[in-house]
Amino acid sequence: MLSSEAYFGHVWIARVLLQRGMAAIYLIAYIAVLRQFKPLLGEFGLLPVRRYLEGASFREVPSIFCWRYSDRLLDVVAWTGLAVATSALFGVTEAGPIWISVGAWLLLWVLYLSIVNVGQQFFAFGWESMLLEAGFFTAFLGSSRMAPSILPVLILRWMLFRTEMGAGLIKLRHDPCWRELTCLFYHYETQPLPNPLSWYFHRLPAVFHRFSVVFSHFVQLVVPFGLFAPQPIASIAGGLIILHQLWLIISGNYAWLNWLTAILGLSAFSDQVLNSVARWNAPPLESQPLGFRIVLYVVSAATVLLSIEPVLNLFSKNQVMNFSYNRFHLVNTYGAFGRVGKQRYEIVIEGTAERSITHDTRWRAYGFKAKPGDPMRTPPQVAPYHIRLDWLIWFLPFAVAVTGSGIRVGRYDVWFLRLIQKLLLGDAAILKLMGTNPFAERPPVYLRALFYRYQFTDWQEKRETGAWWRRTLLGVYLEPVSIETLERI
Repeated sequence: MLSSEAYFGHVWIARVLLQRGMAAIYLIAYIAVLRQFKPLLGEFGLLPVRRYLEGASFREVPSIFCWRYSDRLLDVVAWTGLAVATSALFGVTEAGPIWISVGAWLLLWVLYLSIVNVGQQFFAFGWESMLLEAGFFTAFLGSSRMAPSILPVLILRWMLFRTEMGAGLIKLRHDPCWRELTCLFYHYETQPLPNPLSWYFHRLPAVFHRFSVVFSHFVQLVVPFGLFAPQPIASIAGGLIILHQLWLIISGNYAWLNWLTAILGLSAFSDQVLNSVARWNAPPLESQPLGFRIVLYVVSAATVLLSIEPVLNLFSKNQVMNFSYNRFHLVNTYGAFGRVGKQRYEIVIEGTAERSITHDTRWRAYGFKAKPGDPMRTPPQVAPYHIRLDWLIWFLPFAVAVTGSGIRVGRYDVWFLRLIQKLLLGDAAILKLMGTNPFAERPPVYLRALFYRYQFTDWQEKRETGAWWRRTLLGVYLEPVSIETLERI
């Protein structure tokens, strides 16, 4: 009979790489919390946590902050997470007994769960749940001195399978351009936060875009089954998934989504395959304690039970993407870009220091850290760091009706109006989240927001003008407002 080691191979090296990779992602996530959470969700944030928790219980929203929220407590939580993640990155948490390793990873999960569950729109991204789920199961990989178990590695492969399969199926079901192989004609231009290479990817030949879609379908709908095949087939499957993720990494900014998926791809590799690339020598390993083996069986059984709804979702014609079936964000359903925008719309916030508005009023634009604004500005590379305000601004045009005569705005998100209010007040915390501030000396008297269509320039335009974008004004998203006229919200 074929043994599990003969089928799956040894996974000591894969375990080390998974733990270090997950620690790096957690480190980035906690840095983003420290730099962005309080202006967005703190005591004086755009969507204050205290106000959100007034109508929520711990049972509905498991979080340390259900006890009480303060910006000081947020700092304690974030700095603790940062310290533990740094220790894990350097292998300190895995150097001791098994229960120290398990406890450290579960602490990372609990602290970040507390943040995500009160983060509202600013933490409602699929990769938040991915980080929580992957971080939880990483806790059971074991310390470096202990022989690894294949069970948590298989659970992480199962997560990778659902991530890839969910993304592939949502594409085929939700947008005809994925079936027609034309989605990449638009994707690089309309993706949330283009990077410096996105312009060049957009200008690749149409036949290459079609081939890339075919390759994407193959990797997401066929290759994942190889994750559970014997070695070296599983390693080949993991390698193809990582290759696909690297393509996405160099062509756009998706926070840590692609980086985390690539790290999960390492779970498919065996030590034999990895040793063919670089020589790793495992130290003498201790056997797994009986109590730990029992925990692994319980966790594995729970994973099977929690997988029922995500599996049913994969077979459903009404498939949803990036959805958590429980408050702990474990065994979720994933998927991205079920629909691809064919046009790129951007909201540009402008201010003026003049006290009366005329046709000659001089307006100056605020810049954001990552999203397009000034057509001459090179799109930046920010991933795997996550810039939450820019992402939320990118979503706003989806609720705007573009007609032949202009635009129609149904409503304004509360957080956006509060953003305008804070810019009018010259709020220092919010301004740190922005790119350029044209009113460094004193806040503007009026603010407005314009609605543009953005398109990448062609080769000739870029060569002659240096511009990355051309833009067309379609209408006014927000009419001029002052701090006196803006309603209290």
